[in-house]
Order: sequence, then structure tokens, then C-alpha cells
Amino acid sequence: MPTDFDRMNVLPALRGILDELKQRFGAQIEHAHAPCPNELYLHTTLELAGALCSAFYRKYNGRLAGVFAEDARAGHDVFFVYYLYALDSEHGFVLVRVPIPPDNPKLTSLTNAIHAVNWQEREIQDLFGIKLLGHPNPRRCVLHDDWPEVYPLRKDFELRTKLPPFNGPRHKFREVEGEGVFQIPVGPVHAGIIEPGHFLFSAAGEPVLYLQLRMFYVHKGIEKLFEGLPIPHCVRLAESISGDSGFAHATAFCHALERAAGVEAPPRARGLRTLCLELERLYNHVADIGAICTDVAFVTAQMHAMRLKERVLRANEQFTGNRLLRGMACPGGVRFDFDPGQIRALTTLVDEFEQDFKQLVELIRSHSGTRDRLENTGVLKPEVARDLGIVGIAGRASGFDHDLRRDFPHAFYDQVQFAVPVFREGDVQRRMVVRREELFQSLGIIRQAVEKLPAGPIRTEIGEVPPDRVALGYVEGWRGEIFHWIRTAPGNRLARCKIKDPSMQNWPALSEAILGNIIPDFPVVNKSFNLSYSGTDR
Repeated sequence: MPTDFDRMNVLPALRGILDELKQRFGAQIEHAHAPCPNELYLHTTLELAGALCSAFYRKYNGRLAGVFAEDARAGHDVFFVYYLYALDSEHGFVLVRVPIPPDNPKLTSLTNAIHAVNWQEREIQDLFGIKLLGHPNPRRCVLHDDWPEVYPLRKDFELRTKLPPFNGPRHKFREVEGEGVFQIPVGPVHAGIIEPGHFLFSAAGEPVLYLQLRMFYVHKGIEKLFEGLPIPHCVRLAESISGDSGFAHATAFCHALERAAGVEAPPRARGLRTLCLELERLYNHVADIGAICTDVAFVTAQMHAMRLKERVLRANEQFTGNRLLRGMACPGGVRFDFDPGQIRALTTLVDEFEQDFKQLVELIRSHSGTRDRLENTGVLKPEVARDLGIVGIAGRASGFDHDLRRDFPHAFYDQVQFAVPVFREGDVQRRMVVRREELFQSLGIIRQAVEKLPAGPIRTEIGEVPPDRVALGYVEGWRGEIFHWIRTAPGNRLARCKIKDPSMQNWPALSEAILGNIIPDFPVVNKSFNLSYSGTDR
């Protein structure tokens, strides 16, 4: 007689892995289900969690893309911790779910073995009160030291709770000793309008010996705001996670909701989403190239880059009504169609942008001083990048051949051809070159998507989504991979939304890349990553 395992509609590669694990662990895998063919959930015991995680990481070459928790005490009398593994070659995700008893909740840390989960585990400890066992640095991370003993993502913490005045210990930074060694604090408040973040340099003369990062000064509590929010209101909140990635985050949320509801956006809507994702990539990549040139005093190149960025922003407004593409994404598809005149305007934009961008590339190449400043500066070694789980631009510049558009095709990406630029040198020059090459690929993607864009509706209506549905939404944003994991609640609301922005994963890389460089090179090294404070402080 077939079992629940046998009835699952799951990718053959994931089924093969599941069969192997069933033979090895038997009833210790209590339950498995697959809400989508490429999304497999394994429910296991706390005792087996370490062995399962080790199997995925070492035997199946699974990339631990995220660790998060949810408060399930109301229905199951436990907390759940999820380990999200991306099996890139199999094009599937596996989520290992582990129950944590609510009385004195504890979790054995994986950070010593998998450094990529350092901040994510500490976030669980801060926001859920699940104590980490064996973590090399279990100090607070998201909630700073002066916060009272509260756990904001527990269900019994009310959203509008007014906390007492904070009066706790100050954060203790690592001390340095030695003749001629000193420390330079930068931030947390910076010039301009960027959000706060603290950088403490330890230096001997100008070479940097050590860099300590301190983020989460203005944490927005967006995951808490999602709790109980009516689903029709959620997209606007998703757009607010990181302003320069608003469309990518909104699309990732819509993707999760559509998978939970069991519906798919129409082909034309998926094509329009792809166009908008690539337009978002265009204006951000060209702006970063210009900003990197600014930080090595090549202002002429920066002016040309800003002109190109402005052209794309104006086109965004022409096509969608918003320079940053806000209001375009919606559950089931997109809000606005591109008429024939807009399609022609987009084609013209791509052609003119490409010619102007080629001139900018040649201008930068002709400036030997720029190349001298960027090559061998801010090197992130491939083995370090892999150890830290670095994604997106920074990962691909350090040998990490991964892109969700290719490995887990979403939107219209299975209908277009493109290359993923990968380098191993890991310096500022290669992070800029990755942007340059991705930009050329984006122009090609837009041309192909326009050519193959089918006629038809732009939205599938989604009715009330049943409660207790779970699903993972994902998008390759311009910085890197974005994940939204949701659980629905009664009344067409959300019970939980976990957000994974690439900046949360990539900040520790900056501490490694700056080592041995001189302090005056920090601005250009930092800009070559260009991480989002807002995406981290979501």
C-alpha cells in the first residue's frame, strides 16, 4: 500500500534523497511533505537534527541557505527551527524542521562547522529566546545589549508593546594590544542619508589588522509586522524591506504566496516580472560601477554612470508609474501591462543604454589609475567566501558559481539564455567586473523576454488562502538571493513571514576582505559589496 511518502509530488532527485534518508534513519524522520515539487520538508527529532544537517551539507552538497524559527506553541506546544538547504545541482530545496520544547528552549549550534549561520542562529536566540549551545560567540546580535529580556517574535509579545527605558550593559568590542596598534571607530551615524552601522578598525599604522562590525541599530521589525497582516496589504510591506530592491522583495513574497495558494502567475505576468527584475538590476549595477569609480577619484566615470542610471529610473516611471518600480508587483502577477508603445520604448532604451555603457566601460578601461586601485584590493578568497556562504555579486567574484535565475528558474528565466559571470580573484576589480558582465547579460535577457513575451492576462486572481499553508518564495535580486518563507493564518492573513536578504549573509565578508588593506581603501572595498543596512535591519 502506498504511503504518504510515496504519494508526494516531488522532484525525482529529491525523492531519491528522501528514500536514502528513510533507509538510513527510518522512523526518526517523522513526516515529510512537499507543497511544491522542488520544496521538500522533513520533520525530524531534535536528536537527529545534527546528523541530518551533516548529511545534507557533506553528502548531498547542500548549501545551508538559511536558518529560522517560528513560534508554534499554540498548536504544537513547541518552537520549530528550520534549516533551509539549497541543492543547486538538483534544483530543489529541503527544509529540515526540528521541534524545540518551550520549557528552557535550547538548540545545538552549527556555527563551528558552518560559519555561514553565525548571525542567523544568534538572531533566533535574540528574537525567540532559544539558547544556543556550543556557539563560539553567543552574545546578542539583533537586539543590542541594553535591550530588556524580551523576545519579540514570540506570539505572546504584542506588536504595540511599549518597552521600558533601556538600561543595560554596553557592547564590549574586542580589544587590541601592541606597540603602535590603535583603534578607529567609524559610525554608527554616517554622513549623508544612509542608515547606521558601526565599524571599529584595529590598525597598525594604516594596514587594517581587524574589523569589527555592529549592525541592527534601526531594526524595523518587519517580520513582526507581517504577523496577522491581511494578505492584500503584505506586498507594500515587502517593498519596504530594502528600497533599492523593492521589486525583488515584493516578487519574492508574491512567489511564496502563489506557491502557498497553489496558483501560478500567467506567462505574460512572469515575463513582465522578469523585465522589471532586470531593470532593477540595470540601474543598481551601473550606479555601483559609478560609485566605485568615485571612491578612487575617477569622478568623470561616475557622472556618466549616474546619467545612465537616471535614464533607467525615468523609464521605470514611464512603464510602471514609479521610478523604483513600487506598486508593480502583486499576488498572482503584476498590476500594469506594457502596451506596444512602451515595449518599443523599452527596446530603444536597451539599444541606447548598451551603446552608452560600452563607452563607459572603455573610459574606465583607459584609466590605468583606476585599475591599479581596484586590482588586488579587498580580496575575499574563494575558500573564505564559501565558508561564510557569501552569495550574489560578492560570491560570484570569489568563485561561487550560483545564481537562482539559472539554478532555480523563476519568473520567465526558463525561457531565456544567459551566462553567469564567475571569477576567482575576489578583489574589488572583479566585483565591479561581475556587475559589468551581468549588466550586459541583463540587456540580453530583456531583449529575449520582449521577443518571447506572450499575449494574455497579467494576473491570476487569488482568493482567500487556506490557513496553515507554507511555501518558500525566491528571487535572484541584484545583490543576490532573496527568500521569503510564509505560513498562512485564518482569515486570509499571515502567521509568519521569514525574510532573508543577501546583505544579512554578506556583511561578515567585509571584515575578511579588508584585512591587510590600508584604511583609505575601506570606502571602495565597502562600496564594492554595497550591502543594504535596511535589508539587514528588516
